[in-house]
Amino acid sequence: MSFDEFLHLLKNDQDELICKAETKRERKYGKHITFSRNVFVPVTHQCRNRCDYCSFVSDDPNTWILPKEYNEIIMKAKAEDCKEVLITLGEKPEEKYQSALKFLKALNFQTTVEYVNYLCGVALEQHLLPHSNLGVLSSSDLNLLKQTNASMGLMLETHSLRLMDEGKPHQNSPGKNPTLRINTIENAGKLKIPFTTGILVGIGETWQERIESLQLIADISRKYNHIQEVIVQNFNPQENTPMSDHPAPKEEDVLLTIALARKILPAGVSIQVPPNLNRERIITAINHGANDVGGISPITIDYINPNMIWQEEQYLIKELNLAGFSLKERLPVYPQYEKYLNTRMRGIIEEFKVDEKFSTSEN
Repeated sequence: MSFDEFLHLLKNDQDELICKAETKRERKYGKHITFSRNVFVPVTHQCRNRCDYCSFVSDDPNTWILPKEYNEIIMKAKAEDCKEVLITLGEKPEEKYQSALKFLKALNFQTTVEYVNYLCGVALEQHLLPHSNLGVLSSSDLNLLKQTNASMGLMLETHSLRLMDEGKPHQNSPGKNPTLRINTIENAGKLKIPFTTGILVGIGETWQERIESLQLIADISRKYNHIQEVIVQNFNPQENTPMSDHPAPKEEDVLLTIALARKILPAGVSIQVPPNLNRERIITAINHGANDVGGISPITIDYINPNMIWQEEQYLIKELNLAGFSLKERLPVYPQYEKYLNTRMRGIIEEFKVDEKFSTSEN
């Protein structure tokens, strides 16, 4: 379908759009809703970007995680039966902070990417699977991290350069240039890295920009066959940010964006909605086309949205069961993309499969 056809459905026949999205999800995924049990590790809150909606960023040099602290987190994650180590941080902090360079040099690393690669190796030693989201990366950085990551991620957020203009949310964020982010996503595809991306709803983008962003992701997915999931993330106002008084997107807008994502993206690409950001509408989101609720941690908070606590796994199971769905644990790499991984990571995956919790076929 063309952009005009999607826009026509959106404006003139929303019931048909929702029905088609739900049917497409049902045919591919049935009644199974997936999630990953993870531990969320923010390596540092220092970041070269200053997005108007972000409460994660900090100038504090003491936000860096030391290897000893990281090892303790990894052991706790293993004890809590986590499978995924979600590693995130501010983008390219060494470009902005001398303190970041000093921290890395003290540990004999030149770049943040080198340090994260080391941390991923530690996770693999404990038979946990890393998933890193570090912002814009070069092809050489991606190639290095491919050796130690089961999957990686980078939110496109929007393809709109307009949101980098003065007075817009990305005006002080060079890393949010969509051209740079698209290049990273495409380079990951060339390297056959299982990948997560997504869009951010409610930061001032138009319906046209939402549709075109999803169409762009769909085109990249068809070209490289590496995008395993797309997150439809709704803007969540945070205190002490320039957009603290900016209203959250309307529920209808969030749900219709989910339906559009399901219609636009290939059937094999999972549509993920963060359950803590959609606490009162998770079943409705599924009925609009979502089939995954992302990572849920039994031991760490959502550091990006600290005011939104994750639902407990048992609560989600009960809620989904009452609506006729089941909650199924998955790994950070989807089965159809395991062939992209090296022997070491495939061996860890096979160990998890012995527990018969994880499917060996496509979703």
